[in-house]
Amino acid sequence: MQMTMRWYGSKHDTVTLKQIRQTAYVKGVITTLYDKMPGELWTLDEILAMKREVEDAGLALAGIESVNVSDAIKTASPERDRDIDSYIKTLENLGKADIHMVCYNFMPVFDWTRTELARMRPDGSTVLAYSQAAVDAISPEKMFDSIAGEMNGTVMPGWEPERMAKVKELFELYSGIDDETLFANLKYFLEAIMPVCDKYDINMAIHPDDPAWSVFGLPRIIISKENILRMMKMVDNPHNGVTFCTGSYGTSLRNNLPEMIRALKGRIHFAHIRNLKFNDGERDFEEAAHLSSDGTFDMHAIMRALYDIGFDGPIRPDHGRMIWDEVAMPGYGLYDRALGAAYLCGLWESIVKENQ
Repeated sequence: MQMTMRWYGSKHDTVTLKQIRQTAYVKGVITTLYDKMPGELWTLDEILAMKREVEDAGLALAGIESVNVSDAIKTASPERDRDIDSYIKTLENLGKADIHMVCYNFMPVFDWTRTELARMRPDGSTVLAYSQAAVDAISPEKMFDSIAGEMNGTVMPGWEPERMAKVKELFELYSGIDDETLFANLKYFLEAIMPVCDKYDINMAIHPDDPAWSVFGLPRIIISKENILRMMKMVDNPHNGVTFCTGSYGTSLRNNLPEMIRALKGRIHFAHIRNLKFNDGERDFEEAAHLSSDGTFDMHAIMRALYDIGFDGPIRPDHGRMIWDEVAMPGYGLYDRALGAAYLCGLWESIVKENQ
C-alpha cells in the first residue's frame, strides 16, 4: 500500500507539502483542482502544473479526489451529455499526465453530512459529529448555517457557500429521484466513461454515501456490500471500483467492514481509514482517533483484510481530530492525521512481518 494524505492545494490548505513530506510515513498526496466546478473541463496544462508542484516537494501525486460529478449527470438533466463529455476529456487529460486513480461520489445535494464540526471530547480535542436528532430538528436550507461558523475560515468540500445558497433549487432538482433512478443514472455515467478509463488505465473509485442512510429524504445508494456489488455487476469492468472509506460505510453498524473488504477483492482502488465512536444509539456518532481503543472499529482487522486481498493502492488516514491548538479545516489538520498515518503504517508493518 502507498500511504498518502489529502491536500487541498497551496491556496486552500493550512497544511503544506513540506510538512506532509516530513511526516516520513506519507509518500504521496491525493489532491484536486479545488477551484473547478462540477462539469468544468480540467486542462492538461492545469493538471501538469498541479502534478509538478507536488513532485517538486518530493512527493508523488497518487490520485485525484475529486473530479466532481455534476448534478446534471446525477439527475439526468438536459445538460448531462455535455457534462459527461467534459468529464471524459478531463479523464483523458489525467491519463496523459500519468494519473490513474480518481475518487468521486454520486451523492445528491450534500457530499457528506455532519451536524457538528467541533464537538468537544473529554480530552479537549474537537471532532466532526452527527446527530440524527439534530438533523430531524432543522430544515435543509439551514444546515449550512448551522455549521458555517465552525469551518475555521476555510471552505469545506461539498459545502461551498455558492452551492449551499442553491439548496432549495437542488432539492427541487432531485425531487422524484429515488434509489432506482439514481442507480440508472450512475450506470449511464459509468458506461460512458469506461472506454477512456480502459484506454488510459484509470481506476474510478466511488466514495460511499456519508452517512449510509437517507438524509432529508434524499436517495442513498452507495451504502452497503449488496449495493456495491450491484454497481460493479451492472458495469462489469475492473476500472469500475470503490474507495473503501471505513468512516462512511462504518456509519451503519450493519456493515461488517473486514468482510466487505474481502468481498470487494480486486475492486478497491483507494482506501480511507478512520474510526468512529457511537454514543446515544446508532445514529449519533463522532469521529475518533484512529487507534482501535478510541472508537468502535477493529483497525487491525481492517488493515489485515486489506493485506489479505493484496491491496496495493493508495491509502490515507481520513479525518483527524483537532489537537494541540491547531486551527485548520475541520478534519484536515496536520497533527492527528500524521498520528493516524504512523499508527496505520505500524499496523501494516506488523501484519507484513507476521506473514513473512
